[in-house]
Amino acid sequence: MFDRLEQMQDRYLALGEQLALPEIQNDREAYHKTSKAHRDLEDQVEKFREYTRVSQGIAEARLMLQEVDEEIRAMATEELLALEPRLEEIEAELKIMLLPKDPNDEKNVIVEIRAGTGGDEASLFVAEVFRMYQRFAEQHRWKIEILSSSESAVGGLKEVIALIEGNRVYSQMKYESGVHRVQRVPATETQGRVHTSAITVAVLPEAEEVDVKVEAKDLRIDTFCSSGPGGQSVNTTYSAIRITHLPTNTVVSCQDEKSQIKNREKAMRVLRSRLYEVEMQRQHDALAKERKQQVGSGDRSEKIRTYNFPQNRLTDHRIGLTLHQLDLIMEGRLQSIVDALISHYQAEQLKADSAQAA
Repeated sequence: MFDRLEQMQDRYLALGEQLALPEIQNDREAYHKTSKAHRDLEDQVEKFREYTRVSQGIAEARLMLQEVDEEIRAMATEELLALEPRLEEIEAELKIMLLPKDPNDEKNVIVEIRAGTGGDEASLFVAEVFRMYQRFAEQHRWKIEILSSSESAVGGLKEVIALIEGNRVYSQMKYESGVHRVQRVPATETQGRVHTSAITVAVLPEAEEVDVKVEAKDLRIDTFCSSGPGGQSVNTTYSAIRITHLPTNTVVSCQDEKSQIKNREKAMRVLRSRLYEVEMQRQHDALAKERKQQVGSGDRSEKIRTYNFPQNRLTDHRIGLTLHQLDLIMEGRLQSIVDALISHYQAEQLKADSAQAA
């Protein structure tokens, strides 16, 4: 591990020298590429430097233990009590930092939320979970844009597809994929019985044009009139777009904008991301499941998380985490859950790496 960190530090210093060269500064593309590589190494190098400083401090304190002066020995003992546990902490942090990075962590995401079992109650919960993600995005200063949505008759959402743009969005949102189960008494329930409904969430890294090449010959593009809930006309022009990717039979439609061009742009962003997800799964079959498995069928039994409103309780079944603060979580305070999931999967990865090394 430490040989690798030494190499990273040497590389970091070399990149820093390159950034000062006039030929790099005058080449916008080269400067961007070099500065990104330099920035990507910064956290690991800083942590390694801290490890080196603490190690040196421990070595000096151990030498002080050999002094005749009792006061100096007491000071050295006190310093070792502080530095030795810190060295272990830094080493653990470095191991996590050196884990292989998910290449998608820096990407924006396409979030698709759909009602599963539960009818109207499920559609109401889709709207509430989407609002929860909107609040979470605001806390991170991310930008969120609805690409497509379909309202239900009771004011909920049958489905909503949105783009979230910002710093490391996928790294924070990727564990939201799966079936979310809700338990509560619906407003229409006269007997006060708790009902169970389910919705599906898919979080897809947004694909750039360089990630996925979509040939025009592989697309069938249809236009149609937009319509609202209950068949009410939104507008009478053929502005809505449906794009079918013929080789995979992937269908994406968008009708939220009055402009056909804007609807087409939004639909293409979703299509590219879906195709990118399929390609990533093909390349990393051992690490990622197929998209249908990721979100399940929307059946109550296929759940990653349960939201129990009568008990103000949220349970994440993957890591056995239970929090009695559902009211706050529904306001977008998801960070404690996200952090717990990230820590859990990092620990699992460390275990797997240790087993492989053994």
